[in-house]
Amino acid sequence: MSIRPVSVARSSLLLSLFISLLASLSPMAKPTLRTALIGILFSHLISRIVNASVHDYRGQVFTPTGNAFILHAGSEGLYASRNSDLDSNSTESESDGGSFIRFDKVTFKRLEKSLEFTKHTDSPKVQAIIFEVEDRESIGGSAYGGQRAICCTADLAKLGACTQGNVIYRPSSQNPGWPRLLEASFEGNSLYATMPSETIPVSRTGMYNMYFVYCDPVLDGLEIEGKTIWKNPNGYLPGRMAPLMYFYGFMSFAFAILGLFWFSQYARFWKEVLPLQNCITLVITLGMFEMALWYFEYAEFNETGIRPMGTTFWAVTFGTVKRTVARVVILAVSMGFGVVRPTLGGLTSKVLMLGATFFVASETLELVENLGAVSDLSGKARIFLVPPVALLDAFFIIWIFTSLSKTLDKLQARRLMSKLDIYRKFTNALAVTVLLSVAWICYELYFKSTDVFNERWQKAWIIPAFWQVLSFSLLSVVCALWAPSQNSRRYAYTDDGNEFFDKEETLNLSLIRPGPISMKDARVSAHMSDKKSVIGIPTTISNNGDVEEDKRE
Repeated sequence: MSIRPVSVARSSLLLSLFISLLASLSPMAKPTLRTALIGILFSHLISRIVNASVHDYRGQVFTPTGNAFILHAGSEGLYASRNSDLDSNSTESESDGGSFIRFDKVTFKRLEKSLEFTKHTDSPKVQAIIFEVEDRESIGGSAYGGQRAICCTADLAKLGACTQGNVIYRPSSQNPGWPRLLEASFEGNSLYATMPSETIPVSRTGMYNMYFVYCDPVLDGLEIEGKTIWKNPNGYLPGRMAPLMYFYGFMSFAFAILGLFWFSQYARFWKEVLPLQNCITLVITLGMFEMALWYFEYAEFNETGIRPMGTTFWAVTFGTVKRTVARVVILAVSMGFGVVRPTLGGLTSKVLMLGATFFVASETLELVENLGAVSDLSGKARIFLVPPVALLDAFFIIWIFTSLSKTLDKLQARRLMSKLDIYRKFTNALAVTVLLSVAWICYELYFKSTDVFNERWQKAWIIPAFWQVLSFSLLSVVCALWAPSQNSRRYAYTDDGNEFFDKEETLNLSLIRPGPISMKDARVSAHMSDKKSVIGIPTTISNNGDVEEDKRE
């Protein structure tokens, strides 16, 4: 059985539809003081640095696989070195465009009880096998077409195919000199063995995998310490993540342009600003902070090779707050809050409870995914954390579109045409966002299902980037629809008769056929109009066709 690298792409399948569907909705609220304090406390309580391009192996264990014991040591996309003259003894490659994998004090410790069996075996050893994903079939073999073995067996040794007790591999036909094999041997009664501190230059672009392997069961319970350093020509960011640094820099600039437009309008018409427009202002501010934090997180990661947990935590938290508040505010607007009803009434507590639950579930999921090692293989935590977020997201979706449909019906029945027009445009924008989301999720499922070994790692950054672009696009549409202007108040709720006009009453009145007006009725109507003029209640018809009394619109 050959070694199969586990995909580091997030397992989304059908549940990711609901997770991603509302990712484009823009949030509108600040984190509470309690949330901020919890975040600061969390940042200081976590003492273990999560490594990425610097892979730390302390505390990791070997797993029996076939006739071998294996520890996955890393899996990253590496670009070819710009300097083709680098060799394994080079120490200048960190600043001259070199791409390499370096071993730094990787030490193994065996149990004392294993010394009792050393007389029956030559010096037991641990080997490190490094190979490009295209050469995965060159690892392992079988003697007579039976079960594939990773370690050389007695039958294979008799055939002269390998040396018994060593990892089986064949030279690559595409990449001369690969796979690379290093080993550390336990000499005599020594409990420790150290891997040579060697730098392996990378001269060919590809997805590289490394495994520590030992074949002798006498080393059962082996402990490991030390680290390896993986570097690309432009820094320590893994190849599939490197383009995202430039992407987040571009998104920061895009948010700055959008903010410049919005804040200028906000300053010009600040007396006409609605609560909803204050929320949009907060959304843009949160977006600026989120994009800037992600850019600086990637930049520091690229510079040091160690993911900055503090910056990552706040970038994740800003994003979670944005998504959570987005759902709550969009739900409230879909219910007609501030347009056809002054408050949510008894639904307020339910909406806030749903939002709080979603925040906790989503924050936990995002922290596990982003604060874990880049080549994290388990994925077990995601199996339990994804379903709650997916279910809450699905509930938001159903509630939002159900409420939006009812609000559109009310506006249509009450003939509030200006409000109906903006709500229709908003509905169309949401519908297009949903359709694009569904289409992209289908592509994402196809991409991940057909790229089990991450061979298309150079294009993987496009998947998360699309959601950011879609989110920004929807936010831009919302800004265009609700931009502050001298007519902003026309979309606000007003406490008058028309706002409480019931749909059924409208339908009943529409069934009454008007008859001719008698002279007596005409005189009464004229008399009533004169009385309204005396007490200062003019009756007018607005330019947009809405019937208004006492400046209802």
